[in-house]
Amino acid sequence: MSYETLDVSLEGGVAQVRLNRPDKANAMSRAMWNEIREAFRWVDATPEARVAVLAGHGAHFTAGIDLSLLGSVQAEVNDACEGRSREKLRRLILDLQDTLTSLERCRKPVIAAVHGACIGGGVDLVCCADVRYASADATFQVKEIDLGMVADVGTLQRLPRLVPAGICREWAYTGRKVAAEDAARAGFVNRVFDSPESLAAGVAEVARAIAARSPLAIRGTKEMLLYARDHSVADGLNYVATWNAAMLLSSDLREAFGAAMERREPAFGD
Repeated sequence: MSYETLDVSLEGGVAQVRLNRPDKANAMSRAMWNEIREAFRWVDATPEARVAVLAGHGAHFTAGIDLSLLGSVQAEVNDACEGRSREKLRRLILDLQDTLTSLERCRKPVIAAVHGACIGGGVDLVCCADVRYASADATFQVKEIDLGMVADVGTLQRLPRLVPAGICREWAYTGRKVAAEDAARAGFVNRVFDSPESLAAGVAEVARAIAARSPLAIRGTKEMLLYARDHSVADGLNYVATWNAAMLLSSDLREAFGAAMERREPAFGD
């Protein structure tokens, strides 16, 4: 597929999805929102893609939502009936939310590799990733509060599940820039690398390790983790029992055991 605002590639089981508006600090235009959803649908549907890395070209990961998109909202939702206008606005917000949720719907793990600025909608975006890594120059900013608005596409729903409540509220109430090391101490990012180059190399190593595992088991593990986040322990245990009753007796299981017995690396099908 060809994209206007993304650079998408696939090699060795690892899909690379790079935001590609470097001259605009990868600001998230309407086209980019649409293409992010298309790209992760493609990752989900492509058997050869076992894991995805989300990164950005240029000096920054993303400056957040493109202000031209915000400026066009009034015209887009305009209606002589105020009720219908409000309904259009609600549907627009839900559609933007759905774009980011496409990272969670994708059955393959998504690794966010953040360098430079990650602002506003960018924080919403990386909150949807399975794992986040950053370079030392990275900063995170819940910018919506500075625009006089409530963040509405996922940060306020997902961030409290990723960092302690007090830290989440501080970031959301103040809109301050959060340095990569602060984000790591809060548990928002797994590791901070010295440079964007070492970030790319480190994330590639993690991605290759995931791609080497059983794709069926990786997909099931992501499903279970997301389900456990939103349900009780009892519900999660019941679901994983049902899942493994259906999926456990697979060729991947036989290959993993055979490789262990023969002391070789397993070779799994997509």
